[in-house]
Amino acid sequence: MEQRVDNGLSPYRIFSRDEWAMRREDTPMTLTRAEVADLEAFNDRLSLRDVEDIYLPISRLLSMYVAATQRLFRAMQRFLGTEDAKVPYIIGIGGSVAVGKSTTARVLQALLQRWPNTPKVDLLTTDGFLLPNAVLEREGLMEKKGFPESYDIAALLRFLSDIKAGGRPVRAPVYSHLVYDVVPSEFIEIDRPDILIVEGLNVLQGGSLPKDGKAIPFVSDFFDFSVYIDANESVLEDWYVERFMRLRETAFKDPKSYFRKYASVSEGEARDAALSLWRKINLVNLHENILPTRQRASLILEKGADHQIKTVALRKL
Repeated sequence: MEQRVDNGLSPYRIFSRDEWAMRREDTPMTLTRAEVADLEAFNDRLSLRDVEDIYLPISRLLSMYVAATQRLFRAMQRFLGTEDAKVPYIIGIGGSVAVGKSTTARVLQALLQRWPNTPKVDLLTTDGFLLPNAVLEREGLMEKKGFPESYDIAALLRFLSDIKAGGRPVRAPVYSHLVYDVVPSEFIEIDRPDILIVEGLNVLQGGSLPKDGKAIPFVSDFFDFSVYIDANESVLEDWYVERFMRLRETAFKDPKSYFRKYASVSEGEARDAALSLWRKINLVNLHENILPTRQRASLILEKGADHQIKTVALRKL
């Protein structure tokens, strides 16, 4: 049943959709059809079958990982003779623009917080840690928005460090996709969750190691488990343009929208603009920064043109 690649040298076990669905075993379905529909992100597709075949087995797997981590934490407490506060289990979700990271993050949050012991599961997107537009413009980075250098990495690392240290509550900035900017003086508070899901473009990125051996933390260092959502580049382009054209008929018409100018141009002009944005910014970011992190993930979900997950790659222990 399990497919093997690279003569057994791959760090992953590869499963077809049907093979992965069997890993659900007796994991109960805790979401209704209406709840599943509410979890579907804009311009993505999600069905009850997707939850049953893909996400329930992931939920079962994560329950095992979290339980094992908790046992290890208690063993370390006994070894050190300490009574440290619980350490949240952090799950990172990365992948390209328009690939469906938000859907995956929301489904996992909904499933995980309905485990029998009802854990507290919080969700954070890293968009809030983007530098404000005024800073990006001053630094000449507006056309590199979403690239690693466009984030306040120091603030994101402080946030994750405080979360892992059991700080309460820990604040994170808020981002508005309508105005395409960080919202001044607006924050969300994360207060000692059992599980924290962190979703973003470059969350799995590492970096060049220092020659002097001094520690340089990366965002991915704080993750206990990570997921990369994958799809063919041509499919991603189609999804990005499709989403852009749908937004042109909805959110872009809001007078406060950063992209409101695209609501009044012709359909052809809007499509050309979407393709230009994809190829000049998002595709470059995918090639240079996002795709190279795929092999760092604990789990890779490969999606087809119909938005359904076709294969699942699980990193071997």
